[in-house]
Amino acid sequence: MWHKTGMIVHERDPYNAETSREGLLAPITGAASFYVRNHGPVPDVDERTWSLAVGGLVESPARLTLAELTENFAHHEVVATLQCAGNRRSGFLPVEDIPGEDPWGPGATSTARWTGARLGDVLRSAGLRDGAAHVEFEAPDVSDLADPPQRYGGSVPLGKALADEVLLAWAMDGDPLPRVHGGPVRVVVPGWIGARSVKWVERITVRTDPSANWFQATSYRLLPPETDPDSAGPGDGISLGPVALNCDILTPEPGERVSPGPVRVRGYAHAGEDRGVARVDVSGDGGATWVQADLAEAASAWAWRHWQASLELGTPGRRTLLARAWDTTGACQPESAGALWNPKGYANNSWARVQVRVGAQD
Repeated sequence: MWHKTGMIVHERDPYNAETSREGLLAPITGAASFYVRNHGPVPDVDERTWSLAVGGLVESPARLTLAELTENFAHHEVVATLQCAGNRRSGFLPVEDIPGEDPWGPGATSTARWTGARLGDVLRSAGLRDGAAHVEFEAPDVSDLADPPQRYGGSVPLGKALADEVLLAWAMDGDPLPRVHGGPVRVVVPGWIGARSVKWVERITVRTDPSANWFQATSYRLLPPETDPDSAGPGDGISLGPVALNCDILTPEPGERVSPGPVRVRGYAHAGEDRGVARVDVSGDGGATWVQADLAEAASAWAWRHWQASLELGTPGRRTLLARAWDTTGACQPESAGALWNPKGYANNSWARVQVRVGAQD
């Protein structure tokens, strides 16, 4: 389904929509085209009455209004790409179906310029006590995906929470944070899966251990392929945190007909946490030969890199274009989606594949 803004809508209740390939070509996505991942109804939060409780293992528990947050803490800005753990899930479907999960394509990722207070500044102002090791976020949106239904939440290790790039953001691209994107205030955790950038945050709790919230303890975990996800419990599988190295092809689009000869191929690549994108290779002959793409500069250490390459597609017929990224540690994306398939469809970072039609006829 297509939304009037060009978004690809997977669900309307709760609202879940990904950015179109065309929308992903811009270095800054824009709020109207930024992907949306919700687990329950979008809450109606009034910024005039909103407040943020800070508690747990802190010396001075506090409750901050929006005015206190914006006036008492230094403002910081970071350009950061957020990416859903289910980004490119549709690439798993030819391997095996994934019932009950939205078939996200490459558009469950977007980039914005975020403005807010550093989470670390807020935590330090409250004073951290001995034993502090994790920071939990809680929001008011209630999801019936959990049994029984519960508020959405999650946590990150204290070291990440104190990092300079992690914000309590109240602005997106210079404007007040839209409600659908977590306004009036959301957490922005660059380099980690979008599930940890909790929207509409109302409570922060410093803990000794990770959050026991269903979305932290049970949901966003990578399970072995033979596991029944409905029977998986807290702690099963691998907890998802930093984003896996990934890339995809944005143009040409799947099924597009192109003229024989040189074809311009464009896409994005993103490496999570403190890794950068170092190289992208593109192939028009199934991987027999590769062309090194030209990489655009990243807007920040936490933002994706766009790339482009010219491929010579001279033979009419169906051709599969491939792309693979390398990060600054020298790691490359895995080739096969089949080797990565898991019953929740998380973390598909296999090589990008787009089939096109060359020439006037197949």
